[in-house]
Amino acid sequence: MERKEIFKIVDHTLLAQTATWEEIRKICDDAVTYGTASVCIPPSYVKQAYEYLGKEKTICTVIGFPNGYNTTAVKEFETKDAIANGADEIDMVINLGWVKDRRYDLIEQEIRVLKAACGEKILKVIIETCLLTQEEKIELCKVVTAAGADFIKTSTGFSTAGATFDDVQLFAEHVGKEVKIKAAGGISSFDDAEKFISLGASRLGTSRLVKLAKQE
Repeated sequence: MERKEIFKIVDHTLLAQTATWEEIRKICDDAVTYGTASVCIPPSYVKQAYEYLGKEKTICTVIGFPNGYNTTAVKEFETKDAIANGADEIDMVINLGWVKDRRYDLIEQEIRVLKAACGEKILKVIIETCLLTQEEKIELCKVVTAAGADFIKTSTGFSTAGATFDDVQLFAEHVGKEVKIKAAGGISSFDDAEKFISLGASRLGTSRLVKLAKQE
């Protein structure tokens, strides 16, 4: 698979707590240069990035990040604010405590609220697979599908592990046909990227692939 085709499905990501505008600006420039699907950046930089990029590059941001335990009302406000500032795609983190309490009804309702706030914008749902049992992952595939989200996403990249081949394969077996898969966290080579794609991922969250390309 040609690298330019891989870059087309990469969300070029910088979500470090210490990220500066200069660093965000550089990944915006790299995203344009390498033709990535989007830049995935903190909400506080969305407006500045939109003013810098205009319509030249899709802007993705994160909601309830990285722990997911904000109230639904807070997440809804964050979502609307991000979109008003120029975000095209929203990656939300679910409430993992609700998963452990088996309150899947609350999780589905929250996803529905955020999808309504997104309107025609893309909503990706981060379920943080490294903290879940197989049963919980399968149940969340059903919840994300029922709630009408556009993507299910493996990881924030801020917990104990990132995307795994097994989890992407599990998603592909259990999400609805209309739900796409995003693998994120720890994708460090083009070989791994191709493997994730072959297993069903149609978006990859990573910063390392562009870094690898720039080193060559």
